[in-house]
Amino acid sequence: MFTPSSSFSYTNKSLIKSGHPAADGYKKASALSLSSILNLLWLLIGYFCSIGSSQYQMGLPATSLVPLLLVVSSLLMQQGSEGEMVPAVYVFGDSLVDVGNNNHLPVSLAKADFPHNGMDFPTNKPTGRFSNGKNAADWLADKLGLPTSPPYLAVKSKSPSSFITGVSFASGGAGIFDGSDQTLRQSIPMTKQMEYYHSVYQSLIQQMGSSAAQTHLTKSIFAIVIGSNDIFDYSNSSSAWKQSTPPQAFAKLMATALKDHLKQLYLSGARKFVLAGVGPLGCSPRERLKDSANQDCDQDHNSLATFYNQQLKSTLQKLQSEFGKDFSYSYFDTFSMLYNMILNPAPYGFREVKAACCGLGDLRAMVPCIPISSYCSDRRDHVFWDMFHPTEAAAQLLIDAFYDGPTGKYTFPTNIKQLIAV
Repeated sequence: MFTPSSSFSYTNKSLIKSGHPAADGYKKASALSLSSILNLLWLLIGYFCSIGSSQYQMGLPATSLVPLLLVVSSLLMQQGSEGEMVPAVYVFGDSLVDVGNNNHLPVSLAKADFPHNGMDFPTNKPTGRFSNGKNAADWLADKLGLPTSPPYLAVKSKSPSSFITGVSFASGGAGIFDGSDQTLRQSIPMTKQMEYYHSVYQSLIQQMGSSAAQTHLTKSIFAIVIGSNDIFDYSNSSSAWKQSTPPQAFAKLMATALKDHLKQLYLSGARKFVLAGVGPLGCSPRERLKDSANQDCDQDHNSLATFYNQQLKSTLQKLQSEFGKDFSYSYFDTFSMLYNMILNPAPYGFREVKAACCGLGDLRAMVPCIPISSYCSDRRDHVFWDMFHPTEAAAQLLIDAFYDGPTGKYTFPTNIKQLIAV
């Protein structure tokens, strides 16, 4: 039985960044922007030069400005450090991090390139993200000071330079196993995503040279968010997996299959891995409909997700033992944090944890978020955007915790910021 962790305090600072009304007071104490720091630096330099050889001006020694200049320079270095240390993000996964690959799949049912998706995105238009705005891949890129890694299918025919700051292979409906997209007819499963990455890998070598490409990839982040669709497929009553394989054995098979992909990535240059465990799938609005009386979380889905997450953590530890310090990773316990957000939403700025924001029917989860669906006006108050996916606000909170939250609570063995410094 899964026992959730105590509520995490990573709350209002993230909500303010997204404009959440629950934390308006924090705005006045927000950090200096890069442009503000630059302006301050130039003002101090100008003042320092203007006093020339004078030892004092208004009682202030000229030499006393030097420590101030050093402080401002340090702030500038901190602002740019992550972007300089991480040249690229290569993203693998499913709809939680798909930024538009499925737009290019002709017969896929797993698409989000129509309203009301994207209504809070900077362009206020649907982009293929299963969200009202940004998703986890966007927030991670923001943290690193990089542009969001573009969908591979949108840039594959362009110059290899398109891959320099990263590329996303993630696809809605994708799974670790190839058969996980049967219901959705078409997606890019992990095996195909790996094929696409190998093509990018070869392009980088041709463009940069073998040594420079390896250095580039060694510093890059490889983000992997996948596994939910495999569990949904297994839980389907008609699934062949379910008929022949017990849940815990299936979870182990998932982790073993992903391990093979991680090894391939390592052998093709990857050194820093960012992996998110599967969330509490049984608490998604669609799965709650199974309990018509109370609309409680479905424990079968949650138990299988927990089994898989345990196997994934064990797999990562074994890989690090096998490859040594060259294999570095940060694992995020999505299940525990999201479950805590659902159990105790107020500290996170949420009010609605059961119903989706966009959809039709009970809990807005009987019909997906499509143009004829209704949607909520208070999107920042909802944990779920549609029947399966988090809102922009929820995704941001998760990435904030993943990036520099306390290790040992939701991140293991390091958070992303610590991983970058390795």
